[in-house]
Amino acid sequence: MAHSKRNTSLAFFTSHERSLLKSTWGSQATRLSRDSFLPFASCQLCLQIARDPVACASNGDIFCRECAVSNLLAQGKEIKRLKKEDERRQREIEEEELNRGAEEKERAIEQFERTMMGLEGGRKEGKISASEEVERDQGRGVKRKFELDEDEMLKNAKDEKAKARKELDEEKSAKPTLPSFWVPSLTPSTNHAQASKVAKLSPLCPASSPENKHSLSLRSITTINFKTIPKASSPSEPPTCICPACEKNLTNTIKAVLTIPCGHVLCKPCAAKFMSPDKGPSDPHASPTRQEEKNRVVCYVCETDLSGKRTKAKEGEYGAKAEKGAAKSGMVELRSEGTGFAGGGDNMVQRNGVAFQC
Repeated sequence: MAHSKRNTSLAFFTSHERSLLKSTWGSQATRLSRDSFLPFASCQLCLQIARDPVACASNGDIFCRECAVSNLLAQGKEIKRLKKEDERRQREIEEEELNRGAEEKERAIEQFERTMMGLEGGRKEGKISASEEVERDQGRGVKRKFELDEDEMLKNAKDEKAKARKELDEEKSAKPTLPSFWVPSLTPSTNHAQASKVAKLSPLCPASSPENKHSLSLRSITTINFKTIPKASSPSEPPTCICPACEKNLTNTIKAVLTIPCGHVLCKPCAAKFMSPDKGPSDPHASPTRQEEKNRVVCYVCETDLSGKRTKAKEGEYGAKAEKGAAKSGMVELRSEGTGFAGGGDNMVQRNGVAFQC
């Protein structure tokens, strides 16, 4: 390449360097067109129009039932594998601790036998026991009684154990090590002592973002009951979803609301108009039952209670577990991708990079 195109001694970029900056380096942003977004009611896993659609009750993500169940089974297998791996790691740590404790105990016994045979010196200078301290305090020539305290025995045993561990560590560190990491006996391994305990795992929604992680289970997914009409131009294509109240087509430009647990879908303006509690002044002469009915929210299609009050749980352990895993009654906004317009959703993508580096 010519030197004139790579002249890095200048205080400014040349035309060629500026073109490279725009095409390769630096932060780049672009606006997505309509063709880059999935149509309404598309599965977040197979990216096709959802067949037998279901939705995540917490965030409103749409999936095919088959895709959601397959993903949950795959996550369940992975969680079981991670749990087995964690159990194996814990067993290895326990075995290492047992082996190390046996080596320390053997080293302490060997050190004691050598001391008793006179091969090594006993107590080092500068260290005195508790009995000698008592003798010094009482003075010389005073007859004393030998006493062996339990706390002193535990302290001595602890000191001997720490000393044996220190000697073992020094011996291991003094051994010459070869840099042949490809040899199976010298293969580096993870430091299990610093490995943290695996937290309790649960299946996550495959459409959740790193900032908004939420769980997903078979009990929390809700079946979606779209009101559809066939396309007159092409009957072979999937039918069009419409709002049962205003009969408008549900697309990415109109926000849709899902009712739980019945699964009917209305557009957001109709849901705010027909499925919201009465905000008028309360009647002081009305009975408590009448007041509850006034604040009660029901589905526009099937009049199912959506006020969020759960029914009384069934008796027994099975009923409590089913109530715990079930989704709460209410309404959730279905998640849909944006449009090609500036105010229609997430239509800008950006990649951050280094513009210039010396």
